[in-house]
Amino acid sequence: MAELEKALADIAAEMAARTDRGNVATYIPQLGKIDPQKFGIAVATNDGSVLVAGDADEAFSIQSISKVFTLTLALGEVGDALWKRVGREPSGNPFNSIVQLEHENGIPRNPFINAGAIVISDIMLAGHRPRETIGEIVRFVRFLADDDTIAIDHAVAASEQATGFRNFALANYMKSFGNLRHPPELSLGVYFHQCAIAMSCRQLAMAGRFLANDGRHPETGHSVVSAERARRIASLMLTCGHYDGSGEFAFKVGIPGKSGVGGGILGIVPGVGSMAVWSPGLNANGNSQLGSIALEMLAKAMNWSIFAPR
Repeated sequence: MAELEKALADIAAEMAARTDRGNVATYIPQLGKIDPQKFGIAVATNDGSVLVAGDADEAFSIQSISKVFTLTLALGEVGDALWKRVGREPSGNPFNSIVQLEHENGIPRNPFINAGAIVISDIMLAGHRPRETIGEIVRFVRFLADDDTIAIDHAVAASEQATGFRNFALANYMKSFGNLRHPPELSLGVYFHQCAIAMSCRQLAMAGRFLANDGRHPETGHSVVSAERARRIASLMLTCGHYDGSGEFAFKVGIPGKSGVGGGILGIVPGVGSMAVWSPGLNANGNSQLGSIALEMLAKAMNWSIFAPR
C-alpha cells in the first residue's frame, strides 16, 4: 500500500507541474468554466482501501462515464436483447458522429458513443417517465459508491439541453430508423441528466469497484451483475471507452477505461480495484489530456496492465 500511496503522490506532483493540460470542453458552456489546473486521482482496491491525491474530493461532471452505469442497468432490464439495437464494435469516429448511423441503418456502433447511449436511455425509459428513470440511475450510482450525497448538476444538464443540437440530430435520425421507441426529447432528457451527474474521483472509484470484483459489491458481497457480464462490460470499456482514442489508450495504459468530456476517466483493474482521475483539459479525441498520462504512469508503476504477467 505504501508503494501505491507514493505512486499517487508522485503522479499528482508531476501533473501539477505540467503545462500541456489540453483544452476544456467549451461547447458545453458550463464545462468551459472549469479551472484547467484541477487534477485529482483516487484508487479503491478490492480489499477496501481508498487512496487519493490532488483534488480527489472535488465533484465534477462525469459526462460519458455515466454510460458504464446506464449500460449495466439496461442489461439488467433487457439482457442480451439490448445488442439487437446497439453494436459492440469500436467506432473509429468522433463520439458525436452521425456518419455511421446512415450506413448502419440507425444502429449505433457501441453503447459508449453518444448515439449508443441515447438508445440505452430509450431502453431504460420503457414503462417509466423520464423523472423516474433519472432517479433510478442516480440511486444506482449512489448504491455502488455507498454515498447518498451524489447528485445531478442541474446547471450542466440545462447547458447540455440548450446546446445539444448534434445529439438532437442523432436521436431524430435513429427515430427515423425506428431505433428509438419514445419521443426523442424524452430519451434525450434522460441522457442529458445522466451525463450531468457530479462525482468526485473518490466517489467514482468507489462506484466502479464492482467491475473489478467479478460483479460483486465489495461492501456487501452481493452480486450487482454476473461475473461474465462484468467482464463483458470491462471488455467494451477497453475497446470502445475512449471513442476514436480507444486503441491508443489500450496500447499505452492497458486497462479497461471510460472517459468523459468533463475530464474524468474511470479505470478498472480486474481482481485489484478501480481508479478515477480528473483533469478538465481534453486532448484532440475528447479524452482527459493529463488523466490519460496519469493512468499510464500508474499502470506502469504498479504493473497493472491487464496484459502484464502476474
